[in-house]
Amino acid sequence: MSTFDQPLSGTYNEQIEALIQAKGISLTESTRIAFSTLMANKLRSLLTALGVIIGVAAVVALLAIGKGAQEEITESITINGANLLTVRSGSLSSGGFGSEGGKSRSLIMNDVEALSDAGRNPAITKVSPEYSSFASIIAGAANTSSMVSGVTPVYQEVRNAQIHQGEFISETHVRSSMNVAVLGSRVATTLFGTADPVGQSIRIDGLSFRVIGVLKLKGGSSFGSLDDAVLVPLTAAQTKLFGARDSVTGKHALSSITVQAFDEKSISQAAQQIALTLREEHGLPPEGGADDFSIDNQQDLINTLTESRRTMTIYLGAIATISLIVGGIGIMNIMLVSVRERTREIGLRKAIGARERDILTQFLIEALTLSTCGGLIGLLLGVLVAVVANETGQSRASLSASSMVLAVGFAMAIGLFFGIEPARRAARLDPIEALRSD
Repeated sequence: MSTFDQPLSGTYNEQIEALIQAKGISLTESTRIAFSTLMANKLRSLLTALGVIIGVAAVVALLAIGKGAQEEITESITINGANLLTVRSGSLSSGGFGSEGGKSRSLIMNDVEALSDAGRNPAITKVSPEYSSFASIIAGAANTSSMVSGVTPVYQEVRNAQIHQGEFISETHVRSSMNVAVLGSRVATTLFGTADPVGQSIRIDGLSFRVIGVLKLKGGSSFGSLDDAVLVPLTAAQTKLFGARDSVTGKHALSSITVQAFDEKSISQAAQQIALTLREEHGLPPEGGADDFSIDNQQDLINTLTESRRTMTIYLGAIATISLIVGGIGIMNIMLVSVRERTREIGLRKAIGARERDILTQFLIEALTLSTCGGLIGLLLGVLVAVVANETGQSRASLSASSMVLAVGFAMAIGLFFGIEPARRAARLDPIEALRSD
């Protein structure tokens, strides 16, 4: 039984109100009218929502690519373990590495022995001395330029370097300064293709080395990746390849010392112990004055990169937001034109009992429908861009459900906000004046 078939009760005014209520436009009817209006002008609706489509697509795609890039960098840094600290000579706080007119002391093996003392540094488990520099690598007709690192056997444990073929550098190789080398997987492929490199000879900066092993592929980017490294005995690197010495002690210098803390919670404690030990070894007072070394914490580096990515995301989000606002202004303009074109329709609806809030709701739903459809189309385009980026390998994109919901939700809010003024104008039209309009 419909509302009109039901017997009326109450006062006369209440009965009239009930009739008006019955003649009002329901939410379902308003939605149906909104879709009918938009479908009747498909091209105009599409062009109206274009700004929203571009804005949402940009937000989704940029956030996905930004998130993917952060994940890739973080994996590259933590692939060897998140509890590593790297010590280098020179202090950034005193004006750069090796500052103060050459007074800064290089790292030497005495520092390694001091840091390896468990009594002085209980938070440290392993210490790996290294000397690294770029060098040209030649194997037959193939050649490349790569980071060559002089290391000791402990490097394999600290860096989690797993052997794919052959063997790793041993204490015998280090003690004898043997000309042997272990290749990263990408370097091995570059120099030898599909052939077995073990037993073959390569030339590093003109000096002949025998390949004794190849590392397993670790993946990740080239940011400190072992896949692009060539490892040789530390003593061979110091005495035969690079030959750097500390200007103070005259001993062979190290480019860095990698220190492994017990776990991630021990990193701060390990850093304090490293600082105290090296200050004592270098003759610096326990407190006061600048260090002549620096300690890099991987977690600090990750935090810095994360902060940079967050800042970049804010800027990109602001650009995408401008596009969405422009799209919202477009929706408002078209809605104002629609109100003018449908003045007689509005007048007729109000004449048969539609209330102001019915008209207001109807036009708000039209604006909301327009922005929602634009947002969903933009979402599909953004996802498509992320998928293409992953498939082509140009960049890594990682889609986030929260960013997609946020982008579409913001587009809906934009449509609702910019639809208020056209809806308000339509709702306040005088029905008699509206029916008289052309």
